[in-house]
Amino acid sequence: MDTSNHWYGHAHILSEYCGLPFEEPRPIWGVLQHGWNLLHGFGPGHEPPYGFPKFVWSHANLRRGQAVGWRDYAVIGAPWNYLLDLKKDVEPVPPAAEREGTIFYPFHTWDHGQVSGDHDRLIAEIKDTEDGPVTVCLYWIEYDMPEIRSRYEDAGFRVICHGKRGTLRQGTDIRFLHKQYAEQIRHRRVASNRLTTAIFYGASVGAEVAVYGDPMTFADVRDASVRDGNEQAKRLFPEFHGVETDAEEVRATTVRELGLDAMASPAELRALFGWEITA
Repeated sequence: MDTSNHWYGHAHILSEYCGLPFEEPRPIWGVLQHGWNLLHGFGPGHEPPYGFPKFVWSHANLRRGQAVGWRDYAVIGAPWNYLLDLKKDVEPVPPAAEREGTIFYPFHTWDHGQVSGDHDRLIAEIKDTEDGPVTVCLYWIEYDMPEIRSRYEDAGFRVICHGKRGTLRQGTDIRFLHKQYAEQIRHRRVASNRLTTAIFYGASVGAEVAVYGDPMTFADVRDASVRDGNEQAKRLFPEFHGVETDAEEVRATTVRELGLDAMASPAELRALFGWEITA
């Protein structure tokens, strides 16, 4: 199984949804999309092996993949959607009156890159915009960098990390999304300096969402889809950008981009993943 299927505990959530063990999911015959993007469902350089099914979140991802000649797609919606289904009775989203403050997700680096941007400028923009308590959620790499984490702590923000997504199944926090869900449903607003997966997750649980501030970028970027992604996102999804957004417009787009209207049943997922024939 492609080890990226385990990132953020995706395979584990889908296994539980299918009535199978959470801790040790069976191998998925195919590759899961692991985050929202403006491409074919997979990041630059991540090309699923020829002939393997590609399980993506939305029909937009499918169409972009077909445009570059890729086939073997199945639209199943984001694994997050299935977590929402699992949580709806045991940990439901609280009423808006019980939620307060903002959780802010600064644009982050990854294992093979480095972000270029002004954290102090972003902190100032957050302070000028948010009128309640602020939680800043850093990616694990920035969280482990005292020179970055301390800037947000010294600004008076609560600073957290949801965990590690894991590489080659090493250090994967299989309850990453559970932690993210718990944080997002306690906050009134979810914000970031770029349109990212976390913004769509926030909208899906009824939070106000906003994208503003120094967008930052990857240092030494060569891939145009990454380099120009922020401007493209602004053109295609203006409803998410700004300190205040329209809830109805945001919700409609979120349903489409997360594939909330494209979820499969447990029986369908077991068949798609090859779980009906594996023991």
